[in-house]
Amino acid sequence: MDTATLPSTLLLTFLLSVGLFFFIRASTKDRTETEKLVCEQDEATLMPQLREYFQTRSYRVAAVDPKQNQVTFEGFVQPSWFLAVFLTLLAAAGLLCLSLVLSLLFPKLSTIFLGLVLLSPLSGVFYWKKAGKLEKVLLKVEATQGDQHPSKITVTAHRDELIELRRALGLKISE
Repeated sequence: MDTATLPSTLLLTFLLSVGLFFFIRASTKDRTETEKLVCEQDEATLMPQLREYFQTRSYRVAAVDPKQNQVTFEGFVQPSWFLAVFLTLLAAAGLLCLSLVLSLLFPKLSTIFLGLVLLSPLSGVFYWKKAGKLEKVLLKVEATQGDQHPSKITVTAHRDELIELRRALGLKISE
């Protein structure tokens, strides 16, 4: 192979490996957001629906603050087997590519470089340990003066949980 091709291939492969590293690290990133939602139901009928919704999603009431009309729900989020296996396979492919390029540059150390692929399960273990965590949902319901939307809800939760809550209860984002 051309001597200029190998170093440039190594540089590109290394840059792809850095991107893969940050992708694996981002798989466990906290994605908590706060949204203000409106509902056409009043507070008295909305609160039991919200409580039932979160109980079906395996959350439990952790704290109630009657002064601020705020409820805190807690629930353990299980890591995904699919994502753990997927990240392990991605890491294996990335480390294999890196080790092949390094093996071409340094043929005497090719066995050691190919052994780098054995580190790929660490990405799945990393995801598994970091992704399984206790999630909190802060829920605050306020009565509004308008006729169209008598209840305003402020929810702080994982963004996927917010999307599912809006879909399940037919809530709309406040303007």
